[in-house]
Amino acid sequence: MIRNFIPILLSLVTLAACGTTTPAQSDSSDGSPAADTSVEAGNDKLNVVTTVSPITNIVYNVGGDRINLSGIVPEGTNSHTFEPAPSDAIKLAQADLIFINGLHLELPTLELAEANKNDEAEIIILGEQTITPDEYVYDFSFPKEAGSPNPHLWPNPLYALRYAEIARDALVERDPANADYFNQNYDAFKARIEALDQAIQATIDSIPAVDRKLLTYHDSWAYFSPRYGMTVIGAIQPADFSEPSAREVADLITQLRQQDVPAIFGSEVFPSPVLDQIAKEAGVRYIDTLRDDDLPGQPGDLNHSYLGLMVEDVKIMAEALGGNPDLIADFDTSNVTGVDQTVEQAR
Repeated sequence: MIRNFIPILLSLVTLAACGTTTPAQSDSSDGSPAADTSVEAGNDKLNVVTTVSPITNIVYNVGGDRINLSGIVPEGTNSHTFEPAPSDAIKLAQADLIFINGLHLELPTLELAEANKNDEAEIIILGEQTITPDEYVYDFSFPKEAGSPNPHLWPNPLYALRYAEIARDALVERDPANADYFNQNYDAFKARIEALDQAIQATIDSIPAVDRKLLTYHDSWAYFSPRYGMTVIGAIQPADFSEPSAREVADLITQLRQQDVPAIFGSEVFPSPVLDQIAKEAGVRYIDTLRDDDLPGQPGDLNHSYLGLMVEDVKIMAEALGGNPDLIADFDTSNVTGVDQTVEQAR
């Protein structure tokens, strides 16, 4: 579908190159200034484009106010089926660096980036630089026969740290004058991630071992669960993003009854009546506030960050499965850049 748009998009890019820069956005919800989310021309900062909001925030924690940063996948959007708009081609054409998760997550965006980027721009695919093919996970929503591994690496904080490392190296190479700044931000983020890793482990350890099981709407926890001693027992959303069949629903209900699971988890972004039905039939709690790429709060809030995303999800898991969410409740989820700005994802 995207190929049909490329001639139109290229003409839009030509027009955009002759225009002025986009003015900064209005103040964010907490009164602090929100950073401009569109890439700019005419200043000395690198223009950086990212895709989903966790990646945007990870890059922001390294690049801070020394880059012009734009995340193009709106929060609350299914990143697997997201189709970029013509205006996104303009951002991609102006970018110096384009960070994409990879592992087949954003293929339309990748194709658009390859068609519209300038000759000096670099597309950086994070997932394939973070794990090797023998570490790929295939599961209910991402069966091996379909050829696409589970791409949700960022719920594992150590993989998120690797994303930050890749971002730092790319920023330093393209903008060596700000190398000290990027390195200092990365070091601060690394320390926070290491503390987060310990806090998550302590919180998950507070859940009774027999209850450390996840059945979710979408397979987002395949790389998180082995790290912290949890087991993913299933997911509701099939590989084609349709509703599960009656047979699959019946099998999940039987599995929940047999394993005596205390709660199952839906998505705040994608309500699932089927999951609610499964919970009622199996006699378990249904928690519909888990999220994988929709940051909590609003731009400008302290918890509107990758760190806030992870803390919020672990609190939800712990409370529902019999653990102690207080063990992670006071974790510092603010960005580490020391800049009183936030990047608002496209909406």
